[in-house]
Amino acid sequence: MNIITRKSISRRSMLRGVGAAVALPLLDAMTPAGIAATRVPTGQVKRLSYVFMPMGCDHSRWIPKGDKLDQLPFILESLAPVRDQVNIISNLELANAYPGSHATSNSAFLSCARAKQTESTDYRLGTTADQIAAQRIGQSTQLPSMELSMDLMHVVGQCDNGYACVYQNNLSWSSPTTPLPSEAHPRIVFENMFGEGGTAKQRRAALRKRASLLDSMTDEIRKLKNEVSAHDQQRLDQYLNAVREVERRIQKAEGDVDARQMPDLERPLGVPASYTDHARLMFDLQVLAMQGDITRVITFQLARETSNRSYPEIGVSESHHPLSHHGNDPKKIAKMAKINQFHVSLFAGFLKKLKDTPEGNGSLLDNTLCLYGSGMGNPNKHDHTNLPTIVAGGAAAGMKGGRHIQYKKVTPLANVHLTLLDKVGVDLDRFADSTGKAKALFELAPM
Repeated sequence: MNIITRKSISRRSMLRGVGAAVALPLLDAMTPAGIAATRVPTGQVKRLSYVFMPMGCDHSRWIPKGDKLDQLPFILESLAPVRDQVNIISNLELANAYPGSHATSNSAFLSCARAKQTESTDYRLGTTADQIAAQRIGQSTQLPSMELSMDLMHVVGQCDNGYACVYQNNLSWSSPTTPLPSEAHPRIVFENMFGEGGTAKQRRAALRKRASLLDSMTDEIRKLKNEVSAHDQQRLDQYLNAVREVERRIQKAEGDVDARQMPDLERPLGVPASYTDHARLMFDLQVLAMQGDITRVITFQLARETSNRSYPEIGVSESHHPLSHHGNDPKKIAKMAKINQFHVSLFAGFLKKLKDTPEGNGSLLDNTLCLYGSGMGNPNKHDHTNLPTIVAGGAAAGMKGGRHIQYKKVTPLANVHLTLLDKVGVDLDRFADSTGKAKALFELAPM
């Protein structure tokens, strides 16, 4: 048994080097001396994560049979390692996304609000759930929220049936008239998390001067390790190794681009050529942001609505958007389902990392509520009913997983948003068109 006589360390402590600062994970030493770190109070979690999947799904390969997740359907198979902390929800609707469109599928996902139909700059929507959370729980962290995506280029003008492209480009809105741009470049995300002072150009120059962000912090790291327990040293090593590995992957992507004779003009420096590598890197940056308490609210758009991206790495060479308009062609539906499965597998890998990352007496996943889904149900019909929806994590708030929650009546997605906000300490009477809280997520109540 280790007898700890040290003073406690502040939760806001950082390792500082030249032009950079690294937040620390939750350590036992961050509680009063001699007291082990504990989970947040039962009934509340720390963080919210929102992951958007575009263009609906193939319901026949998504919806589980029965009320349990003992047998996962094709699209959800990758969730098996974390099924005990996952709930699939059926019969949710975005009523304010009608008349059905790709633009409103994206815009209503986090707002549950009706977008003003306009092709100009007089757009109007509603404050999104993530930004309501950020206003309440994001003020004590370095970044109130993070808005991430996989698409590097945002189009402008009119994108879909008279709706301005802003509705498809942005998941997050800090007010009904203020969309928040997302970032898809791993280097910029990394610098926003760990860079300190100076312009973006100066921070990039400072980071590239070193072999690693952590090299200028060697003395501070050694000093900190001498002040904490063996258990904290192990946790610190795990976190710093993860930071170093993420930076190594960014540097490799930069080197790969530099080595090409003909650079890809659509892929800026530092963005992996493979969608898979890019997405995993973006998810790993999110894990680091949560582990270091850099932010507690994150949104991530896996692809824009109407995306024409293809996925040759899984054997689908056709573009996603045309496949979603499948006209009930079984071959097209099967290929769309493979894309659905691929996207879910990336999310499943993210959940597994959160589950495997200790925090207090639990894990990051215990202290995080993750919502994964789409604003569209059947893309062939452009409908917004029976939305594919996953809610994961939240054990610290009492969420029980391994279930398929099937509402008997069509239920607003806003009910789920209202409930998740409540579980991070944001008490609202209503959110958008909500009719109540989604009690089934946290207690065995009639639906």
